[in-house]
Order: sequence, then C-alpha cells, then structure tokens
Amino acid sequence: MSIEVKVPVLPESVSDATIATWHKKVGDAVKRDENLVDLETDKVVLEVPATVDGVLKEIRHAEGDTVNSEQVIAIIEEGAVAAAPAPAAEAPKAVAPAPAAAPAKGTADLSPAGRRVAEEEHIDPSKVAGTGRDGRVTKEDLVNYTKGGSAPAPAAPAAKPTPGARPEERVPMTRIRARIAERLMQSKNSIAMLTSFNEVNLAEVVKMRKTLGESFEKANGIKLGFMSFFVKAAAEALKRHPVINASVDGNDIIYHGYQDISIAVSTDKGLVTPVLRDVQDMSFADVEKGIAGYARKARDGKLGLDDLQGGTFTITNGGTFGSLLSTPIVNPPQSAILGMHTIKERPVVENGQVIAAPMMYLALSYDHRIIDGKDAVLFLVDIKNQLENPQRMLLGL
Repeated sequence: MSIEVKVPVLPESVSDATIATWHKKVGDAVKRDENLVDLETDKVVLEVPATVDGVLKEIRHAEGDTVNSEQVIAIIEEGAVAAAPAPAAEAPKAVAPAPAAAPAKGTADLSPAGRRVAEEEHIDPSKVAGTGRDGRVTKEDLVNYTKGGSAPAPAAPAAKPTPGARPEERVPMTRIRARIAERLMQSKNSIAMLTSFNEVNLAEVVKMRKTLGESFEKANGIKLGFMSFFVKAAAEALKRHPVINASVDGNDIIYHGYQDISIAVSTDKGLVTPVLRDVQDMSFADVEKGIAGYARKARDGKLGLDDLQGGTFTITNGGTFGSLLSTPIVNPPQSAILGMHTIKERPVVENGQVIAAPMMYLALSYDHRIIDGKDAVLFLVDIKNQLENPQRMLLGL
C-alpha cells in the first residue's frame, strides 16, 4: 500500500518551507517515526518522520525545493522490503581484491546527523571545507560534498596567503536569518520606535537567591535564576500597565487580558523567541522550568512552530554576552520589548553613604504610536520597584 509523506500543517504566519536534507534515498528501508527529511522554515527546522515501516518508493521534491503545507513530498510503500544489494563479482585469484572503503576519519567534531552522513557516504571529513563555527564541518557541508559542491582538498600543500591578501567568502543566508532580517526591517519601517532607560539595584535579588537558592532547588529540582524575577516582575507590571501588553491591528488597539511573554534565545542559526504562556498564573519554578526547557530544545534544534507562535511582550537578555547597554528592537505585532543587561558593581548612594551595588541597566523599546513616554517610564519604574523589593512580587504589589 502506498503511503503519502506530506509537509506538516504550517501556521498562517509561515507561508512555505524549503527541503533542507533528505536522510533517505529511493529504495531505502524506512521505519515508523524515523526522520526522513528536514524542512527549513523561516522560524525553525522541522523533521518529517515516516508514518509506517516500508521502503521509500518515490521522492517528489529534491533538496532546495520550496514546498507548501500538506504538499506530498514522497511516497512510502508500506510493508515492502528493501532489495538486497547485488553480490560483488568474485575477483580473479591472481588479482588482489579491491580494498574496502575506509571508514570516515575525523568524525569526532561532527554532529550526530553529520556523522551519519559521513559514515553512510564514506566521506573523509578532513577533505571537506567546513562552513560551521570555527571552521567545523556541518551536515550540509557533507551533503554538498556528495553532490560535487565541495571539492576534495588538493594533495599538494595549500599556498600560504600572500602578504596583504584580502580574502572574502560569500555565503547565502539561511531562511531563518533572512526572516530575522525581514522582521527587523518591518519593525524599523512600520513602528514609531522609542527607547527609555532606567537602572536597578539587584542587591535584594542576589541576597534572596543566595539565602533561598538551595532550598528552592531542593524543592523544585531546578536552580533559581535571575530570569524568573524579571519575567514575574514584567507580568505584574503588565497587569498594571496594559497598554505595554497591547498590539496594533490597523486602526485598532488590541488589549490582551493575559501575559504571554516571549523569551529571546540565541541559537547557531539566529535569535528565536519561544513563548511562556499565561505567565500571570505561573510560579517562579514554573518560569525557570519553562525557560530551561526552551533552552534545551533550542540547543537540540527541537523547537516547534507552536513554541514560537504568539507572545504579547518580549524579554531579551544581552547581559549574558556582556552587553552593558543597548536598544532592543520591538517584535511586531507586539508593542514593547524589555532589554536586560550585564550586572556590574557600581558605586551608588544609599542612606547618604556611597556603597558598591550590583547594578543593571534596563531598556524598554516601545511603539510610540500607542505607548506614551509616561507609560513606558512608569512601567520601567514598576519593574525597578519590584526587583529592588522582591517581596512585592509575592504580594502582587
């Protein structure tokens, strides 16, 4: 029985997908739930698994093709058995048999998917030009090599660059990176964006984490981080300043009676913003577990489209990379984004005395079409007051 392999149902915000990598060839045996092909959208990379055991009978769209939601991309013959390879002809006794293909070398730095390609195609990764971080060979590099897109390294030593050489390399954008660029330009061109700043003394948060962190971890199985304080403070402040949580739709303003907060997460392919939904109902432990889960899925390339849909407000933490101050860009159709930054010991005046305190600059970029400067400033002051007095969050003050 022939079974169709279709593109998963894509949400309205994703128009199409690109065939990134086929992991099976026509005639290969496949097993139920085994990944057949990777599809790259402008948000995430999707894996399309086999729905039955059988043999891949037909591939209708090659790598690089653009496909749409529920489009048939392959056919599986259910229950079929892959044909056994023809036995090799016996070599004459006087002639030594051809040596077996050598196993792939230098696979230690490859991803599991890349290692599988190298082993199946008998590729020596040392002969493939790497385009990944620090020159590492990626799965895509190996696939291109099998198609003749990456020539083997020459036998002779490569000539050293001449003094004054100015090498360049042209690499096409991934769909995700192109979409990020598009969204940033959309934000710049369609939003009257302004940024307000404040600073917060995190001494009480640091003290609470030090005092209660161990008990929190024992009770909940996860560490108490800084991010949960900011997420919960934002959720409380959004309740009191609903226009910061609103969005623009034509000439209408949509006020959301819930706080779905997008958390910016950096990946090898670009920045993504998975959504913590109904944060107003979440505990600190729920927030920490949600963020840890998304970070793990992002690291493993397992974020799904549902994880990235929606969101009424965004928090981004450039401080993890050492940023002291920045102006984050609003993610439409949201109307505001909160930027966290690195924590620095700075001198501050407290009760007439100059002391060193762990200080952080906060930035709120917002759509000035619906959010006035007063609203933005009061929202930031609300965040500041909660973080400098964390018990306020527990009491909803």
